[in-house]
Amino acid sequence: MTTVKVDKSNFQADVLNANVPVVVDFWAEWCGPCKMIAPALEDIATELGAKVKIAKLNIDENPELAAQFGVRSIPTLMIFKGGEMADMKVGAAPKTALSHWINGNL
Repeated sequence: MTTVKVDKSNFQADVLNANVPVVVDFWAEWCGPCKMIAPALEDIATELGAKVKIAKLNIDENPELAAQFGVRSIPTLMIFKGGEMADMKVGAAPKTALSHWINGNL
């Protein structure tokens, strides 16, 4: 599975109502660290397949969702399970650390 783009129109359906855990990457086009972790998240999405959904939410296009979830700096990664935020990680990290964090929350 590849990463999917979410916004205010599909956040409820694709994240909160998902039947698998969803990692949401709150990011922006101008954010260097966000761009650094993007390939790792793509790899992890492919490796984990149907076990998890990895979604990207552009905070510049969806400031209300960023505010709703208290995003203060990016990249911020949140894992949602059963419609609730289960865990959060702020800042860039190497692929191994991201993979370990995601797998630990499945």
